[in-house]
Amino acid sequence: MNLIKGFSFFGLCFSFIVIALGAWTRLVDAGLGCPDWPGCYGFVVFPTSEVDIALAEQRYPNFPYEINKVIPEVIHRYFAATLGLISILLVTFSLKNKLPSQIKYIALFLLFFICCQGLFGYLTVSLKLLPLIVTIHLFGGFITLSLFFYLFLISSNGIQDYKIGHLKSLAFIVLVALLVQIFLGAWTSTNYASLACTDFPTCKGSFFPKMNFVEAFNLFQEVGPNYLYGLIDNDARVTIHYSHRLGALILSLIYLALIARLWFSNAAPLASTLGVILLTQISLGVMNVVYALPLYIAIGHNLVAALLLLVTLMVNFIAWKE
Repeated sequence: MNLIKGFSFFGLCFSFIVIALGAWTRLVDAGLGCPDWPGCYGFVVFPTSEVDIALAEQRYPNFPYEINKVIPEVIHRYFAATLGLISILLVTFSLKNKLPSQIKYIALFLLFFICCQGLFGYLTVSLKLLPLIVTIHLFGGFITLSLFFYLFLISSNGIQDYKIGHLKSLAFIVLVALLVQIFLGAWTSTNYASLACTDFPTCKGSFFPKMNFVEAFNLFQEVGPNYLYGLIDNDARVTIHYSHRLGALILSLIYLALIARLWFSNAAPLASTLGVILLTQISLGVMNVVYALPLYIAIGHNLVAALLLLVTLMVNFIAWKE
């Protein structure tokens, strides 16, 4: 059991790195840094010599070779592949030892899910950053993180036994709302809507900017074009951005209700932790707008969202365990 705990914790930490690398790849517009998959311009890693670069550009004339975009994409791919190796080790160990069936099933599902993530990685490239595919792929990264964390929780014996069973419904509502908000955040990123509003708290100088919900949330866009930098019009991008803001406001209010209930139970440390993470996430979101999406702040916004998800999962795990 200790080995499962160790592997799952390592996978958990590695998932954070992969999420950060995925955000980095996306924010520097390197999603098509390699126009093929799993190789890069037909090479196992990526071309480095002048002769190989010339060959790469001959193979893919519509994708000029840019080393500053190739490197983030390749690094992200190989770190993501390492998660697959970790999950294989988890499955191998869980099947060879007398462990609870729950651990075996979760380990198997985790391996299956990471394989699906690999498939969506391929589709991300082959469909040229189709927003729905990229959003599912990004969202899948958070699910992978959650699965490693759940394995870690059920293999650990030192989880604090707070008495919060009466909060299970509220905790679950918060979790669902957070997942919706994470999806909205991914949709904002994949449609290049993060800078659609450059003022705060207003958007385009108004609390009710011109919006286009039909185009903004058309999940099944045409397959075929190159979606790098997005294809939807500005009103649709404003709609996506503003929806993410409103979602953040609603989510914050729900979190405040949960934090208050936790504070007046015997789980004040959980309340404090959620409060600090929530405040940090709100601050990073505002700074993304005010300072025009600085790279490290934007990456931090992704990572703190992941951290908020983990603590919310822990609250649910404790509440529903009773």
